[in-house]
Amino acid sequence: MGTADLNQEREDAVARALDAMWHKFLPDIRHRAEVLALAAQAAGAGPLREEQRISAHAAAHKLAGSLGTFGLNRGTELARELEIRLSGSRIGPSQAPDLERSATELRAIIENRK
Repeated sequence: MGTADLNQEREDAVARALDAMWHKFLPDIRHRAEVLALAAQAAGAGPLREEQRISAHAAAHKLAGSLGTFGLNRGTELARELEIRLSGSRIGPSQAPDLERSATELRAIIENRK
């Protein structure tokens, strides 16, 4: 077996391991994306409750730290943007459209990972 074959075998093993991790953590990842979507919807109805803002901020932070591991670099970018937006103390209807757009795109990225 040549070096190229060994390298390919290692790459395949890493890909299989990442896929296994993805499936293991997918319920948590989906839950975090849902927290963000619900916070965006709630912001559209009025000022976001502090507890919901903190929860959404934490979800965005965790997604920003993990999605890149699975090759979802755009997801990491969106999660970081959401994390920054949610770090403000007053989140309300004026921020809702951007939050909703980002949360929707993030969910699509998560659901379409191959």
